[in-house]
Amino acid sequence: MNILITNDDGINSPGIMKLAEAAKNFGNVFVVAPDGQRSCISHCFTYGRAITLRKVDFPVKDVEAYSCDGTPADAVRIAVTKLYENEIDYVFAGINDGYNISKDIQYSGTVAAAMEAVSFGIQAIAVSQGSYEFKGYADKYLVSIIDECIKKPLGKNKIWNINFPACAIEDCKGIMRDTNVSTDTFYDDGYSEKVIDEKTTEYSIITRRIWKAEKGSDLEAIIKNYISVGVVTNIG
Repeated sequence: MNILITNDDGINSPGIMKLAEAAKNFGNVFVVAPDGQRSCISHCFTYGRAITLRKVDFPVKDVEAYSCDGTPADAVRIAVTKLYENEIDYVFAGINDGYNISKDIQYSGTVAAAMEAVSFGIQAIAVSQGSYEFKGYADKYLVSIIDECIKKPLGKNKIWNINFPACAIEDCKGIMRDTNVSTDTFYDDGYSEKVIDEKTTEYSIITRRIWKAEKGSDLEAIIKNYISVGVVTNIG
């Protein structure tokens, strides 16, 4: 199997390296990822200018890697239509530094990269973790969970979405499978206001998460220190 790895945290993030290492258990691994941070960029892609692709040294052995100055969706589009045309069998996106659950999903560049893959008919998995501070999840769980997902091909416009909790691995209660995307109110958002002059005002977002969730949801899994494994459907 030929596997494309990408993310929204940038090609130098520790998460993408862990994901590439895990992916080597399943086939040939190729990396095409943004050259820097692209979090919360959602499904944006570049229009009206050229995208620069550069071959880079990657710290995982036998992995060919490129950085691009575009978005995660750009990385997937270029990889599957030009760089590795008709060669990619699966796309893994992540490991994102921060959850991609509930309302987070609509803003995520990591999830959008996986969604871009399925728009080309390619199976895809998005992987996220509450915080890189908590070590060991990728080493203990990632290969076995990916193996489960690969053995259960999804229908059109669907991706697997894996989220590791932000707790010490010894406090993790296990895996909650078949989670639904939470529809609970996840954010209590507002904006601070700063008047610059009579014509100009600056607004800065103030975000508070609400840790309360419906039963069986990805948010409930994370609140209770479970790994969440579920399916997300692309609206496209």
